[in-house]
Amino acid sequence: MARLPVLSQQRAELEKVWARWATAAGRPPGREIALRHEVAESWERSLRTVDPARAVAPATDRDELGSRWAESPLRTPVTELAGELRAITEDAGMIAVVTDEAGTVLFCCGDRGVRRRAEQVNLAPGGCWDEPYMGTSGVALSLHTGQPCSVWAAEHLVEALHGWVCYCAPIRAADGRQLGVLDLSTYWDRSHPMILTTVRALVTAIEARLHAEQAQPASRTRLECLGVPRLYKEGKQVPMRPRQLEILTLLALEPEGFTPERLHEAVYGERSVSSSTLKADVSRLRRATDGQVAGRRYMLTEPMACDALELLAALEAGDMTTAVRLYRGPLLPDSDVPGIVQWREHLDVCLRTAVLADRNPEHALRFGQRCPDDIEIHEHAMRLLPHGDSRRALATARLHTAMRA
Repeated sequence: MARLPVLSQQRAELEKVWARWATAAGRPPGREIALRHEVAESWERSLRTVDPARAVAPATDRDELGSRWAESPLRTPVTELAGELRAITEDAGMIAVVTDEAGTVLFCCGDRGVRRRAEQVNLAPGGCWDEPYMGTSGVALSLHTGQPCSVWAAEHLVEALHGWVCYCAPIRAADGRQLGVLDLSTYWDRSHPMILTTVRALVTAIEARLHAEQAQPASRTRLECLGVPRLYKEGKQVPMRPRQLEILTLLALEPEGFTPERLHEAVYGERSVSSSTLKADVSRLRRATDGQVAGRRYMLTEPMACDALELLAALEAGDMTTAVRLYRGPLLPDSDVPGIVQWREHLDVCLRTAVLADRNPEHALRFGQRCPDDIEIHEHAMRLLPHGDSRRALATARLHTAMRA
């Protein structure tokens, strides 16, 4: 608390400097002693395109945002570290934000109260925070300079951000390309120089995972088992029998594999089916996947991309945008195999519970599209959508149809 009077005085001096620049009609005054050189240069650039009175960052189209995050090389390493990011930020009263190379926010987690305040200026997934859009900020400076930096209080060009401090560092691919920025943000009076050290350490952890992933060969095979099932090898769809898809899905969802007895039970249940039938089914699957199924203990011999696994990872990371986008329907909806039925119920309950606990109406709307008979989901969307939002008409129609079914 002893630092607060000093910080308050520094903030007041910066506010005076900001006021002179903001009223200079694009003609900045002479250099200010209280203003850092890199901040002054950023203000000069930003004033050409940004109104300091802007209240909120512009937003990216929702569908485009989903595609950006799905295709981003940062998604896997950030998802793997999401638990650590959440623990650090919730304990410290901060939020963690990850952007792409264009300054668009792809991921956000942290203290719930701070997140709500951040959402008011669209420091949230979809917000555009590059310099030409939102002026001087930690994200913008890191993208421009390629260096770790902080922007505090009235160093932000946009007045709506004067209550914030952000600590940022760029995230780079193994070849040095800048892929985005990690930002830890909180209120101006909670600033501390050690936060930038934390950001650097977290970026190092993200980059280590990223570089290890990039060094490994990509999976040649992708299984899509949510909604319409499909198997792709080298980008081309492979025709598969329903039984082969069922066994392959079980092996993908349980990478540690099955004993023959347990797989027999998962596939055939209590039906009287000989062990030779299972061996024949697995043998046909092995041929269809070029030998990717081990023998004594039935398991996959190399990684396989799978939309159901990606959905579970997104839910574990709290990444609802990705989870809802991946859900194209129930797991192998036409299958009555006991193991598939059990996994189908598990996935549906996990995602539905998460959607009902989430405060983003877009997630309820997208999930409701796949679950037209779910009255509670449509009611949840109605509660979240503000009056005057045109999407209320869609939610109302779905609710009406579900109640008449």
